[in-house]
Amino acid sequence: MMDTGTLLAAFAVGVLGGVHCLGMCGGIVGAISVSHAGSASATWPRLLAYNLGRMSSYVVAGALAGLLGGALLGALPQGQRLLELLAAVFLILLGLYLGGWWPVLARLERVGGRVWRRIEPLGRRFIPVRHVGQAFVVGGVWGWLPCGLVYSVLVWTLAAGSAADGALLMAAFALGTLPNLMLMGLFAAQLARFVRNDRFRQVAGGLLIAYGVWRIFSILA
Repeated sequence: MMDTGTLLAAFAVGVLGGVHCLGMCGGIVGAISVSHAGSASATWPRLLAYNLGRMSSYVVAGALAGLLGGALLGALPQGQRLLELLAAVFLILLGLYLGGWWPVLARLERVGGRVWRRIEPLGRRFIPVRHVGQAFVVGGVWGWLPCGLVYSVLVWTLAAGSAADGALLMAAFALGTLPNLMLMGLFAAQLARFVRNDRFRQVAGGLLIAYGVWRIFSILA
């Protein structure tokens, strides 16, 4: 069973990576909010449904990655340590990406974009979003948007070693991304200033780099 410390760390990565979420998903969140602009009571249910759909996709992806990781752990000598080290390296790369120091994960997003071009039209059929059912479906589709943040956590999920633990890890991460995207729907203009603030992004990126480095030392100790 996944330990509490790891789940809290995954949640924290989701929170810190929120600056990237706002940039990647802000447009679709805005599309969901716009038809009821100024009405929080009408907007919140659809935003919540969208995010539940998005988070469900993350959990499914986590279960698949955990299942694959379980197979790799059985096939690789010292597989657990290798996968955990790989995950820590990806967290460092994610920090460099968020901080604007080295956008290496953008290349990975471009690879995922080839698949996304086939999936994305499914979500557009439900835009403009008029009710919570449509919002949930759109969120479920947009959960597969090519995203270096999600890819980095999925690499971490490989080390979970089982579908259940992989799903749990991604659920914790998804919960960490939730506050940013819920607030984005109601306070887009205010949050956009933070997204464009280089210092804010660099602090978030620096914390992720520090956590990745700490994990590497902990694994090798």
